[in-house]
Amino acid sequence: MPGEPKYPRVLVKLSGESLGGADGAGIDPAAAASVAADLAGLAKMGVELGVVVGGGNLMRARAVAGQTTLGRVTADVIGMLGTVMNALALRDALAAAGLDARVMSAIAMPSVCETFDHARALRHLAGGRVVVFAGGTGSPFFTTDTTAALRAAETGCRLLIKATKVDGVYDADPVATPSARRFDRLTYDEVVARRLGVMDLTAVTLCADNDIPIVVCRLATAGSLARAARGEAVGTLVGR
Repeated sequence: MPGEPKYPRVLVKLSGESLGGADGAGIDPAAAASVAADLAGLAKMGVELGVVVGGGNLMRARAVAGQTTLGRVTADVIGMLGTVMNALALRDALAAAGLDARVMSAIAMPSVCETFDHARALRHLAGGRVVVFAGGTGSPFFTTDTTAALRAAETGCRLLIKATKVDGVYDADPVATPSARRFDRLTYDEVVARRLGVMDLTAVTLCADNDIPIVVCRLATAGSLARAARGEAVGTLVGR
């Protein structure tokens, strides 16, 4: 049937700015509700759904490390804690949209949320619960892109959707270069060789090693996540 998902288990990577206000900073309830509505569209198609959200709306570790008294490791830890705050806000927004959601953090904080456990995460997904993975990988020097690729591989997701502010991958910054060309499809090797800004290279390599295609699309375009899950052409597809 046309409405059925091609990919029954999907991980969506969101930027922290998607939960922010007009300037992408902080946590705006209306923005969180809008993101939750898009994710609910996926879940209600029957997709088993994992989510990784960044923390850039609260803390950009690389922007401050070395420029202040904060060292890189401390800045990364603060950034990982920021992803937990975003995940909690998104969980409540998902609950308000009628979904059963859980937050699982790589950094143990049992009074706040569940600690990431592979077997329990699989049970949640199989039980129809949305799992929001927080706390990064639990170690500094890894991005939330890498976290998304890692959790997708660990939980058997067959598609990773990176939902961004742009409608795909370009050969140059489309804001600075209006003539930039958008790619409809790329291979993992092309992304690595050309160092295109899809995800960090560790994340791309993880997806390649585990044969997980990546779709890069615009979050704000209604229905883009559902179209990607159905295997329709949307944004840029990265694969074999």
